[in-house]
Amino acid sequence: MSILSSVDMATKLMHAVQYDSYGGGAAGLKHVEVPVPTPKKNEVLVKVEATSLNPVDWKIQKGMLRPLFLPRKFPHIPGTDIAGEVVEVGPEVKDFRTGDKVVAKLGHEYGGGLAEFAVANESLTVARPSEVSAAEASALPGSGLTAHETLTRIARVKLDKTGESKNILVTAASGGVGQYAVQLAKLGNTHVTATCGARNLDLVRSLGADEVLDYKTPDGAALRSPSGKKYDAVVHCATGIPWSTFEPNLTENGKVIDLTPSFSSLMTWALKKLTFSKKQLVPFFVTAKRENLSYLVNLVKDGKLKSIIDSTYPLSKAEDAWAKSIDGHATGKIIVEP
Repeated sequence: MSILSSVDMATKLMHAVQYDSYGGGAAGLKHVEVPVPTPKKNEVLVKVEATSLNPVDWKIQKGMLRPLFLPRKFPHIPGTDIAGEVVEVGPEVKDFRTGDKVVAKLGHEYGGGLAEFAVANESLTVARPSEVSAAEASALPGSGLTAHETLTRIARVKLDKTGESKNILVTAASGGVGQYAVQLAKLGNTHVTATCGARNLDLVRSLGADEVLDYKTPDGAALRSPSGKKYDAVVHCATGIPWSTFEPNLTENGKVIDLTPSFSSLMTWALKKLTFSKKQLVPFFVTAKRENLSYLVNLVKDGKLKSIIDSTYPLSKAEDAWAKSIDGHATGKIIVEP
């Protein structure tokens, strides 16, 4: 970008949504006009076309991640999963030019996604092929990367079907992470059992699950596989299920990978470690990697992975999207578009 247009961009104001303190829920969000951010040496400035919400976004607002010093400062523009077009690049950026379509993962420390423009570090930005829409792409970073890392790093599923056969359980399989976990698991040599609400049984089957349980039925509440299989790994996307429900359903070395670890689950994890139990509860926190995000985007391009979109809201109605996320019953991802 020319110096003149860079200066113009720096003096331009943009519409953004932010909150000034912890708490407040959807009512705590404010629509503001703020300066367009300036990319640092290794950053790109993205004209945002779509931002997807994650439960961690409103949990940060609620103060649940305060011990991790999130967010770093107020006011805070939330949102970390974006897709859009590069309009300016920092002086040390090598892989992108203005006009490139991209998808990026922003840091939860500073966020920035619920705005017309956002800065993203080149190290967590990847090209977006024309076959992949902005909404589909923005759904991937948080949820897709979590599902991918859970399955490949902890459950040890090889997504090219070369690994040993495994039985996988996915709880809350119609949610943001669950939808990707089912689809990615089926790229491996796996048998997938999944739980969800009655209204989403057919959807989860269409994603490839071999067995689907309504979580409100006795078998669903007990997590019992209809075919009697024990699980080598559980991708646990739900909340409120005690270890005692998982334990009888696990293989000898089975793992429950808890994506929303609570204090009680952390205590269970410690106890299992201390007693050298073969059955383990593993608290999980994603480590975003650029190559994994690129892999997921290409799966979508090739038709091997779908992003299920629950609903789409304009930025002017971001508080409605926020409220829907807090409600916790979305099927797939909630998208906000400037």
